[in-house]
Amino acid sequence: MSGFVLKLARQSTALTQERLAERLGVDLSTIQGWESGRRPLSAVSAGDFLRLCGQLSRLGAPASTGRHLREAIEADQVLSTGISAGTAWVQPDRHPLAASVHRWTVTNLITWPMLGKQPQHLHEFTPPPSQRGPTPIQPELAVEERDRFFDHLLTVAQRAERADEALLRRQAVYLLGFDGRPEAVDWLRSEWHRAGRRRVPAGDITGLLEARSASVALAAAGDSTHLYDFVEHMTDEPGEAANLNYWAYWIGELNDEQTSDRFMLDADTRSWTGARLLHHLLRRLDPESPHLPLNICTLHTLVASRPSLLNGHPTVRASLGEALGKLAATGTLGQVERNQLAGLQYAVRIADR
Repeated sequence: MSGFVLKLARQSTALTQERLAERLGVDLSTIQGWESGRRPLSAVSAGDFLRLCGQLSRLGAPASTGRHLREAIEADQVLSTGISAGTAWVQPDRHPLAASVHRWTVTNLITWPMLGKQPQHLHEFTPPPSQRGPTPIQPELAVEERDRFFDHLLTVAQRAERADEALLRRQAVYLLGFDGRPEAVDWLRSEWHRAGRRRVPAGDITGLLEARSASVALAAAGDSTHLYDFVEHMTDEPGEAANLNYWAYWIGELNDEQTSDRFMLDADTRSWTGARLLHHLLRRLDPESPHLPLNICTLHTLVASRPSLLNGHPTVRASLGEALGKLAATGTLGQVERNQLAGLQYAVRIADR
């Protein structure tokens, strides 16, 4: 991932590999090795990495290039750990999935080779000029590498049982939703029957996230029915607050890095505005989205807790009203989602009255 992101950054400066090598004072083979992955950027010294990021930005790459490269290195570590280990267990204190709570940017980099779709946050890199001959348009994993990675996630999901392994297990379960092989989908269904069918007691963040991860992963694998069940069970205030905190961290409204899921139990969600989350969810009110029930539920809770988000923003209200109208016309939502949809439509109507 990091090599391909570096390639996007270089292309956004309109420099060839040769010219970038000149500007950095390195051999052409070094640039080629970085971009191809033969020389992992993670092996570069901290000082040289900072100089590389700074030089790219001075040459015209986005100022956020350094952050994108750091996240891509983190994604590389997750992928390389899984591919190397295969079905073998890796101790949590050495596993990158147990090191920190991932945001959507890192997760989308991890799943880029599986989905074949460039992560949205990388669209700020200007499209590269057309090139002669076949060139890779995305990072690729061989079938064997992909299978080994998902085999490892399944091993982690099955073996991580202790309380201090909860983050490792949750993040592995979520990524299993992108596997698609029958054995992975069958295991996710069994996990949902274990963790997702019951109503989670208030304050049980591990139980809540186990149910959420199984439901969301199954939806990503093509089965959204259980996500409707999860949303119906998540009706208490602590659960709704935890869900909001998760989303706020996921998209970057909560700035502090987290190394466990405990932060989601904070009942006071006023430390972040919700404006970015509102726009994020608005773009995801797609009738075809496998995660639509959770998106509607989260948006409903967000607007109920922050009605001022709709006041003084007629363009946002108009966009939201249009999206809600399209959803109401589909007739495919469950009763809970229809009630939440009606509540959102009412909030749009009374805003700024």
